[in-house]
Amino acid sequence: MENLKMHTPDLADENFKKLAALFPNAVTETITGYKANGEPIIERAIDADVLRQEISATVVEGPQERYQFTWPDKKKSVVLANQPIAKTLRLDREKSVGKDGTPGNIDTENIYIEGDNLDALKLLQETYLGKVKMIYIDPPYNTGNDFIYEDDFSQDADDYLGNSGQFDEEGNRLVQNTESNGRFHTDWLNMLYPRLRLAKDLLSDDGFIFISIGEEEIENLYKACDEAFGESLHLGTFIWKRRQMVDSRSKTGVSEDHEYLVCFAKQAEKRIRGQKSDMGKYSNPDNDPRGDWMSADMTGLATASQRPNLHYDLINPATGVVYPCPPTGWRYERKRMQELIENNEILFPTKENGRPRRKKFAKDLQSEYSGLSTILNTVFNTQATRELKDLFNGEDYFDFPKPVDYIKLIVEQGTSDSDIVLDFFSGSATTAHAVMQLNAEDDGHRKFIMVQLPEKTAEKSEAFKSGYKTICDIGEERIRRAGKKIKEESPLTTTDLDIGFRVFKVDSSNMEDVYYRPADYNQGQMELFADNIKQDRTPEDLLFQVMLDLGILLSSNIQETEIAGKKVFSVADGYLIACFDKDVTEETVKAIAQKQPVYAVFRDSSMASDSVATNFEQIFETYSPRTQRKVL
Repeated sequence: MENLKMHTPDLADENFKKLAALFPNAVTETITGYKANGEPIIERAIDADVLRQEISATVVEGPQERYQFTWPDKKKSVVLANQPIAKTLRLDREKSVGKDGTPGNIDTENIYIEGDNLDALKLLQETYLGKVKMIYIDPPYNTGNDFIYEDDFSQDADDYLGNSGQFDEEGNRLVQNTESNGRFHTDWLNMLYPRLRLAKDLLSDDGFIFISIGEEEIENLYKACDEAFGESLHLGTFIWKRRQMVDSRSKTGVSEDHEYLVCFAKQAEKRIRGQKSDMGKYSNPDNDPRGDWMSADMTGLATASQRPNLHYDLINPATGVVYPCPPTGWRYERKRMQELIENNEILFPTKENGRPRRKKFAKDLQSEYSGLSTILNTVFNTQATRELKDLFNGEDYFDFPKPVDYIKLIVEQGTSDSDIVLDFFSGSATTAHAVMQLNAEDDGHRKFIMVQLPEKTAEKSEAFKSGYKTICDIGEERIRRAGKKIKEESPLTTTDLDIGFRVFKVDSSNMEDVYYRPADYNQGQMELFADNIKQDRTPEDLLFQVMLDLGILLSSNIQETEIAGKKVFSVADGYLIACFDKDVTEETVKAIAQKQPVYAVFRDSSMASDSVATNFEQIFETYSPRTQRKVL
């Protein structure tokens, strides 16, 4: 049996292996330090000089001028993104909600994660690599008071802050990112950049990321995304008019009424859905056998000096009436115009001062969608406040949420029927609400993954007084209430609508951190380390860590049965079968092997006797030789 690694991938090591495979002659060894006894520490490395020769590119060195985007600690933020972590996701069944809204059930495909989103993104790397169709995030805008580093929530504060890179130069915890701290943009970039790098890996090849941002960091966001995704993959930036009325309280006399929505694709030549064409413009008043059509302008856009071939008088062959050339010419040259006339695709006017137009047929549309305007002004932020208040009986528990219709528009642009939507700055969980609402309207089966740091609500706030101690509490309750409301409003069409979510919490690994020398312990003490799993961890905890390690979706169907008195989990219709009980007998092992799973996972040293352990491999070789057997 093979041991599971039980930690996130080391991305730096993986990148090293890729380079080593491409350029083996560039692999060398170097001294990276010295041990206490003076012995050198030697590690494998890439010889940059050899690599330069191999790629035959111009190399920029030292102070030589070049175009670059950098900031203090940028290198550390890259290291932070690549660094593996020994953590896991633990199911909170009590907070979870079933597909039909039943509390405590987990038969849903939606996910809600409480914890640092950097940790969450790392934990999702193997399981959701290339599987997320769309990411929407609304990160802190860095206004000076919205960018806050929180204290620990389920782990040691130093550990949390160290993993998140959230220290200033003196090692002090940052509370607010005010301009006076001297690292205003630096801290924001160090927070966002590693998360963007990880997010890219989760996107499918045809995936998109949409990012809401204000004026404060729009320029830095462009540059950070250019590096993380590629400048050519910037599809566009939308301007959302969020404020309906001008700000009369503005100290500068400028009413900032807009926000930006930046869109990048994972790969080139991908397009968002676009704006649905108004098919109501098409009709067939003359019973044309070619179907519905609309009248389209044929006026050109070029002067006679620019495009002389588009400047000519047009003659109606049936009446001989001459229609003078417009100042900017026609859209088609003479030959093409003659073809359109012969095909009866030109509409000549009945009035003397009219202008010829073209018949444009619905059947010739390449797509029923045209380009989406970069100006979004159909819904305002006041709607978002009303929506949240309506759900929470008039109470205002969350500042500056996004409107459901706004997020729904974004989800429509980047997804179709069964896609996964990720939001790792979930806030009040508007994205989850929008996904459920859109599914209800178009009978879709989109799934959401929400990630939110459990920031504490202010003790004097109405949210805290009502029992919502963290932002996560508000977001989770919002999903519960929104799902119920959607079903109540459309009971006939939402029978199969998934309004549930599995709640997970980022936590330390299920495995004990045991570092010791055998000589330092007597035999009695050694028995304490016989089990490498923490005492407070349940079989369900172990199951989900195994699923993360093996790349099995956290939303997969899970069935729990009993075989020979032992609890057995079957995941994804028998793809994985796991048993974490102790004293497992041959009867249990044989029953699992006969089901022929792709993976079979057991607890290390869990066999009831030496004979069971001895016969284990033979049992699987007999009944299911292709099953991959692993232990933890």
